[in-house]
Amino acid sequence: MTSGTDWQAWHEPYADENSPLSRRLRLVRRAITAWLDERPGEPLTVVSACAGQGHDVVGALATRADAHRVRATLLEYDSRNVTAARAAATRAGLANVEVRPADAGRLSSYAGVVPADLVLMAGVFGNVDDHDVRRTVAALPQLCADGATVIWTRTRRAPDLTPALRGWLRDAGFAERSFHAPDGVLFSVGAHRFTGAPRPLDASGTLFTFVR
Repeated sequence: MTSGTDWQAWHEPYADENSPLSRRLRLVRRAITAWLDERPGEPLTVVSACAGQGHDVVGALATRADAHRVRATLLEYDSRNVTAARAAATRAGLANVEVRPADAGRLSSYAGVVPADLVLMAGVFGNVDDHDVRRTVAALPQLCADGATVIWTRTRRAPDLTPALRGWLRDAGFAERSFHAPDGVLFSVGAHRFTGAPRPLDASGTLFTFVR
């Protein structure tokens, strides 16, 4: 993962509950909550790529009495965000949330934590080039357990890639459950259910490199 962005400072708009980033976060948390409600009582696993400070996973689980049944691994490259995510998980009493310092663009980072029941690609597809978006989508069956859900985000800034992205997900064996593209903002949030056959992890592969 290479980028010139200050990924700790990138989180500052979360302090404004009306910012587009905060609005997007609420939609992602809502999708996580819906997924949990659809699978009551099951032990579940989550892996979050480029997890940042863990606002989505930690925030969603912190409100749940059944959070103990979820084992989550957050992959994050920036050491400051790793520290912040770990602190947030500790404050929320989420002992089953591991924050792993790792480059989520490399498939080797997922060894031992996939296949997962929920794969989060929030804040990924808008920061990599189109080729890497398509390559990552094609590799998702290596990360997904049978019947897994993938939650993703992507800007709709022109040229809008989301129509192609939704088609690539369909071609990779995913059925769309929801797609939110609110008026007045450029972000979108999608949730897809994996209906294909999981594939073994090729830990030598690469998914993406950040370009922003």
